[in-house]
Amino acid sequence: MRKKVIAGNWKMNMLPNEAIKFIEDLTPLVKDTENEVILCVPYTDLFYALLTAQGTNIKIGAQNMHFEESGAYTGEISAKMLKSINVEYVIIGHSERRQYFNETDETVNKKIKAAFANGLKPIVCVGETLEEREAGKTAEIITKQTELALEGLTNEQVESTIIAYEPIWAIGTGKTATSEDANNSVKEIRKKIEEIYGQETASRVIIQYGGSVKSSNAKELFEMSDIDGGLVGGASLKADEFSKIIKFEK
Repeated sequence: MRKKVIAGNWKMNMLPNEAIKFIEDLTPLVKDTENEVILCVPYTDLFYALLTAQGTNIKIGAQNMHFEESGAYTGEISAKMLKSINVEYVIIGHSERRQYFNETDETVNKKIKAAFANGLKPIVCVGETLEEREAGKTAEIITKQTELALEGLTNEQVESTIIAYEPIWAIGTGKTATSEDANNSVKEIRKKIEEIYGQETASRVIIQYGGSVKSSNAKELFEMSDIDGGLVGGASLKADEFSKIIKFEK
């Protein structure tokens, strides 16, 4: 049975002192959960978050990385750099990266390969726009993004990849896909993985839902057959609210 993985994506929020306090506040609230807890924090918070989270069940991830190991890429951070301070996870291909920073399916694939080459676990985002959804292209878009993201990976690497289905129209809007719609989209992603990598691999891949997840809808979403937790944005900035999402089954 797949575990539930709940990851917070802080985006461009939280100074180091705020990150430290947040983790200190969150730790006792989630210490007994069997679900995996991840916080993906800004680069400037990583070192402080890692120190504060030592000895807890909270894992720390980054929000992006470059696909090259080093070089003339001013302002970028490599997978090797993240690994050197013991970062465990990294978000790759978030829709905001695709929309504002020209991220493509090709660079997403390169970054995933670089993450695995350096012992990082990628959280890979896929999702459709409102226009694509209204045109009935949701399944086509998200399965193509998944296929291109995972291209050239081994079965073992695919099984270690977390995929976050995030309908772009639901991110930060307060709108959420119905639990049935979200589950059907996740099933389409899993079906595409099965086509390429086989049923056993597909059955092991963690696929999250993201897009205005909050404590009031987490239980309904996470108890669907194929949704394995969530990638949480705004609601992950408040320790009490985020803890309720993590402990959705209580």
